Amino acid sequence: MRTYYMLTKPGIIMGNLITTAGGFALACRAGFNFFLFFEMLVGLGFVIASACICNNYIDRYADQKMERTKNRGLAKGSISPFKALSLAFVLGLSGLTILAIFTNLLATLVAFLGFLIYVVVYSYVKYFSDCATLLGSISGAVPPVVGYVAVSNRLDMGTLLLFLILVLWQMPHFYSIALYRQDEYAAASIPVLPITKGVYVTKVQMVAYIIAFMAATAMLTVLGYTGYAYLVIATLLGSTWLALSFKGFKAKDDKRWARKMFALSLVTIVGFSILLAT
Repeated sequence: MRTYYMLTKPGIIMGNLITTAGGFALACRAGFNFFLFFEMLVGLGFVIASACICNNYIDRYADQKMERTKNRGLAKGSISPFKALSLAFVLGLSGLTILAIFTNLLATLVAFLGFLIYVVVYSYVKYFSDCATLLGSISGAVPPVVGYVAVSNRLDMGTLLLFLILVLWQMPHFYSIALYRQDEYAAASIPVLPITKGVYVTKVQMVAYIIAFMAATAMLTVLGYTGYAYLVIATLLGSTWLALSFKGFKAKDDKRWARKMFALSLVTIVGFSILLAT
């Protein structure tokens, strides 16, 4: 049972549901609907779990070549592809049904679109182009949008800003992983940016994306979605992350620095999501 559970990538599910909760809370100006919140998290959680299983199926051969993934059920052969895809189908259909019944059609369609981008586009393109990171960030930016539109049932500037913020956050987050896992990606023939363009270019892009991320988070206050307390703390979080990114140009151990960047990126996005609820 644990093998099947790990196939859903619970860490990814949890991270996405945290940002989903932030998007939901941002849209709850007329009161927090706990029943809607719970059903939305369950439905979207199932959809994300389904997408992760499908991704594991697609990556099963590459996973055998990477240290951190070689023990996954499909990579080891302890779970058959048919059983994995059957579970993915049940979870995905259940999740979309729950979203359709308890939230609204827009939230359901957005969730399904994120599923398609992650499974059909990103999971295959990443073997051919380093641009796949951007495609992955698009699908990863969908959860907070689902949370927001589950309440608002419309696409507005708040939706766009949440989407943009998550896209911009994920790029340096993913690049951090690519830097300290560079050897493993090379072994699996996955062309991540540090391999195709080099470490220095990757560091420059990380700085640029973090600056853009900070600007996007500030726009929530400029446009009246959040207060000044949010702005101060969000700016502090972003500035700390930015300062560490600049230190990368003088880092003697790039992998150690990249791990710190990865850890701080998690602190930043969790802090951001909590701020949306205040």
